[in-house]
Amino acid sequence: MSTDGLPTYTLAEVKQHNTEDSLWMVIRGLVYDLTEYLDEHPGGDIMLEGAGLDATEMFDDVGHSDEAAEELAKYLIGRLA
Repeated sequence: MSTDGLPTYTLAEVKQHNTEDSLWMVIRGLVYDLTEYLDEHPGGDIMLEGAGLDATEMFDDVGHSDEAAEELAKYLIGRLA
């Protein structure tokens, strides 16, 4: 999937979205709005630990499945500047 046409966000912008009402994360340089996914996440509120941050290491450490990565793609909103 090409990300060239996506908007870019600074980490400062991402950091403003660090609550359950507006939950953004950076994973591998891409920005995701996971607000709507929070209630569906099998790990529950643990996602809040990565809210507003570059959560790449956290995501990789958990060892998410290919299906999880596919699910994540639904919430892609931009690229990290």
